[in-house]
Amino acid sequence: MLQTPDVTLPLARFVAASGWEEVPAEVRHQAKRSFMNLFAVALAGCRAGPVEIALHSLCEFSGGKRATLIGRTERIDALSAAFLNAAAANVHDFCDTHLRTVIHPTAPVAPALLALAELRKVTGPQLLLAFILGNEIQARIGLAISPHHYDKGWHITSTCGVFGAAVGAGKLLGLDERQLVSALGMASTQSSGLCECLGLPAKSVSVGNAARNGLWSALLAEKGFAGPAEPLAGRQGFYHAMGDEPDLALVTGGLGDSFEIMATSYKPYPCGFVIHPVLDCVLDWRRDHPDAEVARIVVRGNPLLAHRTDRPEISTGRESQVSVQHAVAAALVHGKAGIDQFADACVNDPRVVVLRRKVEVVRDRSFSTIAAAVDITTADGAMHRLSQTAARGSDVNPMSDHELEQKLRTAAASWNPKHDVGPLIDAVWSLDSSADVSGLASLAVAA
Repeated sequence: MLQTPDVTLPLARFVAASGWEEVPAEVRHQAKRSFMNLFAVALAGCRAGPVEIALHSLCEFSGGKRATLIGRTERIDALSAAFLNAAAANVHDFCDTHLRTVIHPTAPVAPALLALAELRKVTGPQLLLAFILGNEIQARIGLAISPHHYDKGWHITSTCGVFGAAVGAGKLLGLDERQLVSALGMASTQSSGLCECLGLPAKSVSVGNAARNGLWSALLAEKGFAGPAEPLAGRQGFYHAMGDEPDLALVTGGLGDSFEIMATSYKPYPCGFVIHPVLDCVLDWRRDHPDAEVARIVVRGNPLLAHRTDRPEISTGRESQVSVQHAVAAALVHGKAGIDQFADACVNDPRVVVLRRKVEVVRDRSFSTIAAAVDITTADGAMHRLSQTAARGSDVNPMSDHELEQKLRTAAASWNPKHDVGPLIDAVWSLDSSADVSGLASLAVAA
């Protein structure tokens, strides 16, 4: 099966042949929603510690100042901008999620396209189409190996995101199907990222590299740099090297019939999405019982919840983003679940530390990844049974357009209360009529 030919070529052929007029209206709108969310999460993360360090490191080697850093006045070369904007978008675990694969789809793709749009003239429809196609290809490559690829420890946002960035950038560059195969080949040999790095600054390296290396792969292919004919399903290609047994029908079957971007979930909380249904339960209960003394909390959810977030002993804000114990404790203490609740200060709050130790996590395969139940026992012995069947922000319980706008406004105000992102919001909603998007990212920089 791994030697089956013509898996990569049909993807390249589909991308090369796809036109804007073939994209349904609801898919176009979802792409704009993804850009709205991208600017929100990148503004939230643009001055996080790992991003600051990475910027200072990359500046030493950057001779160009042609590309925008979201939320910052500094400019840098396009490849480094793709890296830094992707890292900023993902650093707080606040970015969107494709639930079937657990890929964060926008962070590796959109920054590569925004950087390229400052080098070449790109229209709004071209930007959106390239983004939709990059999203589609990375999701399909990931679907063929989910969930075991992620379970093995591969950070699928990074390992598959590089393909999305390469395809999207290749579409903007007008690559033909042969060149797109080469771009995917270059991407395949740069595909990397480990879940062992989750909760640490090192996570940002692979996410940033997915955007940077995907963009570079397309630029190399444009210049005639050649890759293998079958980088995905070849005998020593991506799937075989990663130790996966793929369902190749999920890679190429029904291309164009539907779009995976419609399965995108947008996060109301800056932490792993499997924690979100738990937070829905806890925050709703906390609003109704602000003064209750909690004696014990039992959380039941999909095994992935425990596998990735059963971390009672943490010491940093980065770790807290993948700790369900911390999320529950912080929400109960503060009645909120924003960026401040996943910062070092909250992690070391004595009240939160005590409450974290009262949280037990139970694996239950009857729950989907967007569902959970929470039993809270109070000091008076009363038991409060809570449940959420579809987390807020999930594709079946989505955030509204207005809520996404507010997420962006809140993120901008967190760094600069005077930053008016109204023009950026208007520009995103009108992307499909824009003749030139080279100035889009600059609208995310406060005057």
